[in-house]
Amino acid sequence: MALRARALYDFRSENPGEISLREHEVLSLCSEQDIEGWLEGVNSRGDRGLFPASYVQVIRAPAAEPPPPARYANVPVGGFEPLPPPAAFKPAAQQPPPEPFPPPPAGYPFPPYGGSYQPSQGSDDDWDDDWDDSSTVADEPGALGSSYPDYEAAGGGASGRYRLSTRSEPSLGPRGAGHPPGHSHPPSGGGAAKSSATVSRNLNRFSTFVKSGGEAFVLGEASGFVKDGDKLCVVLGPRGPEWQENPYPFQCSIEDPTKQTKFKGMKSYIAYKLVPSHTGQQVHRRYKHFDWLYGRLAEKFPVISVPHLPEKQATGRFEEDFISKRRKGLAWWMDHMCSHPVLAQCDAFQHFLTCPSTDEKAWKQGKRKAEKDEMVGANFFLTISVPTGPGASLDLQEVESQVDGFKAFTKKMDESALQLNHTANEFARKQVTGFKKEYQKVGHSFKCLSQAFELDQQAFSAGLNQAIAFTAEAYDAIGDLFADQPRQDLDPVMDLLALYQGHLANFPDIIHVQKGALTKVKESKRHVEEGKMELQKAEGIQERCNIISFATLAEINHFHKIRVRDFKSQMQHFLQQQILFFQKVTQKLEEALHKYDSV
Repeated sequence: MALRARALYDFRSENPGEISLREHEVLSLCSEQDIEGWLEGVNSRGDRGLFPASYVQVIRAPAAEPPPPARYANVPVGGFEPLPPPAAFKPAAQQPPPEPFPPPPAGYPFPPYGGSYQPSQGSDDDWDDDWDDSSTVADEPGALGSSYPDYEAAGGGASGRYRLSTRSEPSLGPRGAGHPPGHSHPPSGGGAAKSSATVSRNLNRFSTFVKSGGEAFVLGEASGFVKDGDKLCVVLGPRGPEWQENPYPFQCSIEDPTKQTKFKGMKSYIAYKLVPSHTGQQVHRRYKHFDWLYGRLAEKFPVISVPHLPEKQATGRFEEDFISKRRKGLAWWMDHMCSHPVLAQCDAFQHFLTCPSTDEKAWKQGKRKAEKDEMVGANFFLTISVPTGPGASLDLQEVESQVDGFKAFTKKMDESALQLNHTANEFARKQVTGFKKEYQKVGHSFKCLSQAFELDQQAFSAGLNQAIAFTAEAYDAIGDLFADQPRQDLDPVMDLLALYQGHLANFPDIIHVQKGALTKVKESKRHVEEGKMELQKAEGIQERCNIISFATLAEINHFHKIRVRDFKSQMQHFLQQQILFFQKVTQKLEEALHKYDSV
């Protein structure tokens, strides 16, 4: 008999691989064995995926109950007064839904379901011994907590470092230790009733809002030291919130990809020469160095769109076309990194650009420093400095409207980018194969005609024969021009589209963090209206949501600013290359035309 379960509560899926449940719904279980507090099954709509084990009750075949003894058969109804139910008893359907178990650790091998699980793909640039030694962040002293002594927490010690905390009351333990989510701890006295309510945590611990640390920050659980150099300032510009510009802007070129070897030729790899304009000192980096940097930045900056790297490739890594294409993709990536006011000044990025290629010890030290960065997760939001004073606060309804508008914009842009990429790719394929073949077929036909005319030995027809032969050569050359042209105009457009498709894939998570913060504000306001929460506590939640909203709008404005710059430049380049192309075609035709003047 197939395993079945009944849903005790509603559950709304928020991430790939999860399925939604409705209260009282009967599901089919794939297995009764839970995976870190999650079960896999199929709901009544045929969707297969994961859901919290605590949200369902496994249906088991009831055992046959023996008939009651004969001596109780004649007891009159009401002969015994039933015991009253316990005061705290509630039917299961009225109990608040329990919190799912915390999400399984990163890399947990979930079984495949619904096609959403993707096995890890190996890098196309192997991680070898010289990349780092066997130590990890957890091995370092103090890696799991603040390494600063207590006297700094009291305000003394190193200058330029500030202890920031969003905690407004003593910690009560995770989710109130034994109390259901969204419900208060028992008040110690009658006067504490107003502040008894707390804003609930998200039940889905896979949520981006939770994993990014946004929830913990908004609920006032972030605490850490912020150095002056770690502050990320948002200012009010003509278009609204903006990241404060980098006072020392720079660019970095990526040139001369070369194949290098190690271990006496047993290991081969491609190294790229980087030349930052603010140092002028060249360094060499492999793709795995780019990949490491991207991972650190994507983890550290949950409300910033870190550009995606060109895709990895397991085979053909040393082919000239692939190396050239990857270099162009890395050049676009580097341009966006240097153009971002926050990413360009990040310590990990500066270490990547400036650490000498030959200084292995310095590289490893900088790498470990980046991996031990404490200003990640909820603490990252402590580093964001926003405008203060009259008129600096954001209208959350207006923020919600702007974010919803941007969400619709990104959806439409993503669809349009996919369509343009498909069209450009198809058109380029036709130019490289179809158009070249057709023009050269025309040229071959003209050549055959010229050869036929040469059978006539009359002197006055020699000029015509030569002109037709030249026309044949012109059409053959035009076919080659068509085949070479996509590299000049369409390929750069598709490279740019690929970069922006990566950005567009980032923004749903960024928007989810802002939306999650806004939901907590609405919940706190409702508690205040019901007299269950102090106004001061709700204002703290709104203030922290305000910080996330400032950062989100600043990132949106940066995206639009850089988008206009890039697409203006790329469209100008595309049209210029198209004009040059057709000028070359026209020149070939004009040269062929002039050959007939002397006939």
